Amino acid sequence: MVRRPPSVEPSVRTQVVLVFVLLAAGCSPKRVVIRQAADALSSTGDSVVWSGDDDPELVRDALPFALKTMESLLDSQPDHVGLHRALCSGFTQYGYGFVHQDADMAEEKSFAAAQRGWNRARKMYRRARAYCMGGMELLHPGFAAALKESPDKAAAMASVEDVPFLYWLGASLGAEISLSKDRPDVISELPAVAAFMNRALALDEDFDGGAVHEFMITFDAARSEGAGGGVKSAKVHFDRALELNGGTKAGPYVSWAEGVCVAQQDRACFDAMIGKALAVDPDKVKAFRLSNTISQRRAEWLRGRASDLIDTGDSTEETP
Repeated sequence: MVRRPPSVEPSVRTQVVLVFVLLAAGCSPKRVVIRQAADALSSTGDSVVWSGDDDPELVRDALPFALKTMESLLDSQPDHVGLHRALCSGFTQYGYGFVHQDADMAEEKSFAAAQRGWNRARKMYRRARAYCMGGMELLHPGFAAALKESPDKAAAMASVEDVPFLYWLGASLGAEISLSKDRPDVISELPAVAAFMNRALALDEDFDGGAVHEFMITFDAARSEGAGGGVKSAKVHFDRALELNGGTKAGPYVSWAEGVCVAQQDRACFDAMIGKALAVDPDKVKAFRLSNTISQRRAEWLRGRASDLIDTGDSTEETP
């Protein structure tokens, strides 16, 4: 799920401070320095400084500063593709990992508080999507127009270097749709999610340890076979995600538990998947540590709600 939020290392912070000093002084090299700071901030998406952190609260508190700093830099460098990509991924991850999940967990105590959280998460997903669209338009002029004509046509414009954009574009749109069941105009964009993710799979299915396959577990489980989804298709993605990440991610198990076991009211399946999610060692792969910590927190929460999610009875569905 959560993939490597942009981190702000000491050297990057130094450059950011220098940017504002130069702006205040009116120095002529300021555009060069701003560009350097933008390059540094946007390129840290591959760093494990944050994705390898085991303290979600620390990341929750720090990420907004990094995102707002990048937005400030993008205001001066609107053609910086890296900033568009980092902001798209960053707002999607922050929205899902913290705002969206917090809202889900608040529902039992206060539906009003949960609704406020879901609304805020929707805004973050929409903002994330706008940054991805901006980046793709810079890379492929006419992308937005092509998307209006045909999602498949727009997706076909992407190359292997664009897979991060495709993934985060699909993830942000898919997450917004999941919170917009009363918005037909948003739901109508489901074909775009499929187009972006299918193109990403065709170009680089190994992206971020099978992250696209992981997304497709939930996506296909929620769609009918006639619409291109279904449990059988979700199972293919589940198996492939585990193969690509070597069982080092808790996310696929949580996705199967929520997307399939709950839908089929299969308690044995649910318990098995939650157990496997919690058995993943979050320290085995540092790059997945934060996402595993967040996924396992959700698994614990789901386990506590098992009796509310699934009626007791005989289990019939096979556990994958």
